[in-house]
Amino acid sequence: MAEFTKEMKERILKLSTTNISDAMDACGCSNACTGIEPLYESCRKIAGPAVTQRFIPTDRLPKEKHGGMETIQNAAPGSVIVVEGSNRTDMNTCGGIAATAACMNGLEGWVSDGLVRDVDEIVELQFPMYCKGRTVYTARGRFMLQAVNEPINCGGALCRFGDIVVADKSGVVIIPQERLEEVVAKAEELAAKEDKMIEAIKAGSKLGEVDTKANYENMLK
Repeated sequence: MAEFTKEMKERILKLSTTNISDAMDACGCSNACTGIEPLYESCRKIAGPAVTQRFIPTDRLPKEKHGGMETIQNAAPGSVIVVEGSNRTDMNTCGGIAATAACMNGLEGWVSDGLVRDVDEIVELQFPMYCKGRTVYTARGRFMLQAVNEPINCGGALCRFGDIVVADKSGVVIIPQERLEEVVAKAEELAAKEDKMIEAIKAGSKLGEVDTKANYENMLK
């Protein structure tokens, strides 16, 4: 299993999520989140190992603590918090307090298939936040933490503790940790081929000629 080193992170950040998604298609392990976007325009690209949380509706049942705070405190710097919270489509899964704590603890970013609030605070922090939208509702009395570092479904993608999360303006992909080197190497190969195609088009070659020469339709086989 490839280790998520500083060098590996640098390799990943040179790639787009579309490069990585294509590589995962080619490697037979497609795994992308659906409908999750950066919360704000200047949200930076992120890459890091996942720390997972699953939230469930409380139905007004009491809960002991502000959901997820211990998870944030215990997460290693550079981690990405990944949340399953789409089972209630109107509910907040992260706000200003949680985002501030995550930022202060050196976390890489946050990915949620639910909503978030306190957007002004998150933008001011410049904390990378990827989610399905915004809300004013508090999670208090409505949502509670049900599981930490168990496999979750985030936007239709499987995410396990330690899987590698990559997010940019195109979307979010989750690389199985045991396939990391294979996927990244394939993504680098595909990115290099596409770069050559773009260079040829910019140099005046016709798109059809470039497409045929590169055998683009069969590039992932």
